[in-house]
Amino acid sequence: MSTASTATGSAGPGRATGLPWADVVMSAVAAVSWALIGMAGTAALGLRLLDADTAASPGPTAAAVVALAVGGSVTPTGDVSMFGLSGAQADTAVDVMPLGVGLVGALLLSLVFLRSLRVAGVVVSGRELAARAGTVVALAVATAGGLVWAGHDVITVDVAALGVAGLPGADGGGGLDVPGLGDIGELLPDRVGDLVDAEVTVGFSVDTAPTLLAGLFWSAGVLLVALLASRRTPLPRGWDALHRVVRPVASSVVAVLLVTVAAGIAAAGYAAAGDDHPRRIAGAALLGAPNGVWLGVSVGLFVPWDAQGDGALLGALPHPLDELLRTGTREPVTLGALAGLDGRVWLLGAGAATAVLLAGVLTGVRTPLGGAPGAGGFAGRCAVRLGAATAVTLPVLVWLTEVSVGASLSMLGYDAFDAGLDLNGRLGAAALLGAVWGAGAGAAGALLAWACGVAGTRVAALARGAGGDGSSAPSGPYRPGLPYRPPDPDTNPYLRLPGPRTEQAAPEDAVPGRSTLADTGAGADDVAAAPTVAGLAPPSRPPRPDRGRLWPDRVPPPPPPPSAPRPPGAREPEGGDEGARGSGGR
Repeated sequence: MSTASTATGSAGPGRATGLPWADVVMSAVAAVSWALIGMAGTAALGLRLLDADTAASPGPTAAAVVALAVGGSVTPTGDVSMFGLSGAQADTAVDVMPLGVGLVGALLLSLVFLRSLRVAGVVVSGRELAARAGTVVALAVATAGGLVWAGHDVITVDVAALGVAGLPGADGGGGLDVPGLGDIGELLPDRVGDLVDAEVTVGFSVDTAPTLLAGLFWSAGVLLVALLASRRTPLPRGWDALHRVVRPVASSVVAVLLVTVAAGIAAAGYAAAGDDHPRRIAGAALLGAPNGVWLGVSVGLFVPWDAQGDGALLGALPHPLDELLRTGTREPVTLGALAGLDGRVWLLGAGAATAVLLAGVLTGVRTPLGGAPGAGGFAGRCAVRLGAATAVTLPVLVWLTEVSVGASLSMLGYDAFDAGLDLNGRLGAAALLGAVWGAGAGAAGALLAWACGVAGTRVAALARGAGGDGSSAPSGPYRPGLPYRPPDPDTNPYLRLPGPRTEQAAPEDAVPGRSTLADTGAGADDVAAAPTVAGLAPPSRPPRPDRGRLWPDRVPPPPPPPSAPRPPGAREPEGGDEGARGSGGR
């Protein structure tokens, strides 16, 4: 059997000998490769739009951004050399995930992986599912190792050209304020900044162990979410509960999250159209649109945050969050506090509530009815399921959008440059609020879907086959789906029972247990009881006439008798058979 035939069909004879390892490995390579290409391209394009690739090589910088996107760790290091002295160190820390890059890679990885499972067959075995997922995770970890190898670079920055306050050459005069001594710039000769070799060497490198571990968990988490949210991907036998319970609500939540990201990108495009620097807005949206959107969703759902920021990093925050953190102290970030600075922030709460309600409607449309006791029972079922899903999803979103960035460029204990940003959400409150919002939106969405008559109308085929609506297989031409209204004999002539007819004796060749023409009422076979099918006997045909009586002139003559065999060597008589017969007669 060929490799192609072995790789197709989950229950085919080719799979009896083992797993199609060639197909498993090739699909895993395709999934990880497309994910890496998408993330690297997104990171490179975003850095190019932000003009961040001018100070360093674009390749190592993009690799570092991809490592951060999967949850890895990047350690910047620096060394300041002034007056020939060494000992000034730059202590920096970066803990932020560019979710725009990570979302592109997650979508590509999950799409290719799910497609390989759908091609495998209607039902995939647990062994094959584990083999395919394990191969993808192993290749993802190996790819993270490649990011560690490529994500390092060194940048030399001219401090005088940057004009950093507090360093010689920043203003051309050599002013330097040292704690305890005051401004000692006047003690230095004029134009000393032109003679001082002031250079800041800043490097960065991707940490090995944290990045490899992050690649492992990131790829496994993406595959888990993809399997839970894909309603048309086969699963092993015995996992029917996932089809009818988990997948409808998981797919609804994931769909709403993607819709919110699309709305954020559209809003960024609208803002870039009227801004003086549209490239910066486009680059920031490309790298971190999910960060800002999901942060806004959590704030709109009244999740409390704690934030503190100072320095130049405040300019990267949206309004009015940057204005709230101008004090430099740790401030609580809530919807009310932001709305006190800008009343339009209340629209953020309305948008977040609408998104959760949309998830509830999708849950009601995709959840099988399954004999639910009316609208109340169906709404309760959807409320419990969506509440549990949002109780897990909202804390995860808060954890992903947390930001911790600090930079301190010091020389001999003097902080020449200090900037930081710390934004953390409260995970416990997020879980509680997620459960409350999900339960309310699930009940409201299910009742709305029930009132509109669309409850359970978008159930996936695998959920129907799992017994979600009482059937054992997907609907089709020989198995009708769930009707939109109860059957009514007054409007459907095929549901009317035939009227009474004259009783007739059962024929001699009647099959025992099968209805006859005399059977009426319950238990009668519909086809046999129909008067237009079995009630009319076929017309009798006349006997077939003799062909000789109809066409006497066309009766063929009888064939001649076979001639006797001639002995060997005998000559054929002249005149043929007639001559032979004539001579014999004479």
